[in-house]
This record gives sequence, structure tokens and C-alpha cells, in this order.
Amino acid sequence: MNVGLLLITHGGIGESLYDAVVSMLGSCPLNTLALSVVQDQDPEACVQTAKDMVASLNHGRGVLVLTDMYGSTPSNIACALSGDKEVAIATGVNLPMLVRILNYPELSLEQLVQKALSAGREGVMSCKKKHH
Repeated sequence: MNVGLLLITHGGIGESLYDAVVSMLGSCPLNTLALSVVQDQDPEACVQTAKDMVASLNHGRGVLVLTDMYGSTPSNIACALSGDKEVAIATGVNLPMLVRILNYPELSLEQLVQKALSAGREGVMSCKKKHH
């Protein structure tokens, strides 16, 4: 069994990223859930929902939690899960991170964290028009 994947984001960002990557790859090789956090939700209720999602996703290899922006409510909810040794958290989720992770579904939790971080860094760049 592979690592589970939980996206905790503002609004529908997680679902949109998931839909985009499944459209690109044709499927999702990791069991994945998304928790959308909206302005008027009780953060403590969201923490409990996230814990329940982690429990349903963890089949012995752990759960990678990706969240959108460090210091935000979704990130704080994710960080509330950090006491669990089978949970790893990375912030700044973007499409390159998801594509890279899903191309290596057999990797361990720690290896997937490293893939996510490297893809996040390498996927952000300035694009300039080349002048001939």
C-alpha cells in the first residue's frame, strides 16, 4: 500500500489541483482526500475532520499533508496533525508538486516530502521572452 495524500487548502484550491493533475495523468495512484477550509468554519472542527481523514488514508505507510500557505488557517490545521509520527506536512502546494509526487507513488513518506519540496522549488521560475 502507498502513502496517503491529504490536501488542506483555502476554498476549492485542493480539489482544483487534484482535478488538474488527474486530468493530466489520467488517474491518481495515491489515495487522496481534500479538505476545503472556508472563512466561517470552526478551526477545531476542521482539525478533527483532518484527523479523521488522516486515519482513513493511513494504511501503514503514513500520510503526506500538503497545504497552500504557511501560517494560514489551512496550514495551522495541518500543523495540528504534526504530532503524529506517520504524518509529514509540506506547505506551498502547487501543480508541479502534485505531478512529481504522483509520478513516484511507491516512495516512502520522507522520500515523497523531498520530491514535493524539490518540485515546488524547481516549478517556480520567471519566464522571459527570448530576444533574438
